[in-house]
Amino acid sequence: MKIAVTGSIATDHLMSFPGRFADQLIADQLHKVSLSFLVDDLVLRRGGVAANIAFGMGQLGLSPILLGAVGADFADYRSWLERHGVDCDSVHVSEVAHTARFVCTTDTDMCQIASFYAGAMSEARNIELAPVADRLGGLDLVLVSANDPEAMLRHSAECRDRGYAFVADPSQQLARMDGADVVALIDGAEYLMTNDYEKSLLQSKAGLTDAQLLERVKVRVTTLGKDGVEIATRAGEPFRVPIVRDARAVDPTGVGDGFRAGFFAALSWGLGLERAAQVGSLLAALVLETVGTQEYDVRRDVFVKRLADSYGDDAAEDVRPHLVP
Repeated sequence: MKIAVTGSIATDHLMSFPGRFADQLIADQLHKVSLSFLVDDLVLRRGGVAANIAFGMGQLGLSPILLGAVGADFADYRSWLERHGVDCDSVHVSEVAHTARFVCTTDTDMCQIASFYAGAMSEARNIELAPVADRLGGLDLVLVSANDPEAMLRHSAECRDRGYAFVADPSQQLARMDGADVVALIDGAEYLMTNDYEKSLLQSKAGLTDAQLLERVKVRVTTLGKDGVEIATRAGEPFRVPIVRDARAVDPTGVGDGFRAGFFAALSWGLGLERAAQVGSLLAALVLETVGTQEYDVRRDVFVKRLADSYGDDAAEDVRPHLVP
C-alpha cells in the first residue's frame, strides 16, 4: 500500500520528575497554579506524531510517505528517517520557521505535563495531497494525524473530494477544535483513531452517540491503556484486544504512534483488524520500553516470539512472512 502520513514533525525535549505531579496540585488552588519541577535529566529526541508513525512503519518494512512542514534545521532528521525507509520527498521546508518542538515532563506515575511549539508546522496547511498522489501513481491511504488544525481539515476534505481513503486521528488537537471542526475532520473516514478520553471528548464536542459515530466512520479504534484496544465496526459487536504480556513501562511518549504504525502496517499486509491490533500493541510495547519515540529496533525473531507469547502461534505465523529478516 502507498500510505501517506500527514502530521507533526518535531524534536522532543523529554524530562523526568522524581515524584508525583498529583502530590503538588492543590484542588482549590488550581485556578492560580504556579509550579516549577526540578527534573533529573533532559534528553533530546526525534519526534512528532507523523514522523513517529512513519518511522514505525519503516521498521516493519514499509516505505511510508511523510507529509508535514519543517524548518531548515531538518537536514539531519531527514537523513535519519530516510535511512529507516521513510519517503521525505514531499516534506515542506519553511523559509522562516524552525521545526516544531515538544517539551514533556513525566513523573513516577507515568503522568505527563507537556507543551508544544508549532513553529514551521503552521505551514502544513499549504500542503496539497494531489501532487503527492501524482508523484507516486496514487495513494491507498492517508493518515490525517495531529498537525496544524487547518491542515488537518484541509487534508480530510481533499481526501473526500478526491476519493482517497483516510484515517482521522485528531489526538491532541481535539482541544483546539469545536464540534463543527470535529465533524468535518472525521466525516467519511475509513478509520477513527483515539484513546478513550479523546473518544469521550470528541463525542461531547460533536454531539454524537456511538451509533452516530459509526454512521460517519467505518471503523472506530479506541486505545484503552492497560486494558488494550477496542475496535468497533458497523457490523457486529465491538471487540477488544489485550496488551502485550510483560511490557515494561519506561517512557510512554509516542506509544500511541507506535500502535498506529503497527496497526496500519498489518492492514497493508492484508491482515484483519484483530491481527492489526495485535501488531500495533506489540510495536507500542517496544516504544513504551524505550526512552524516546524512535530509539527501538524491530528484530524479526524477537518480534515473532513476543507475538506468539501474547497472542498465540497463529498470530506469529501470520505476521512472520511480512517482516524483514
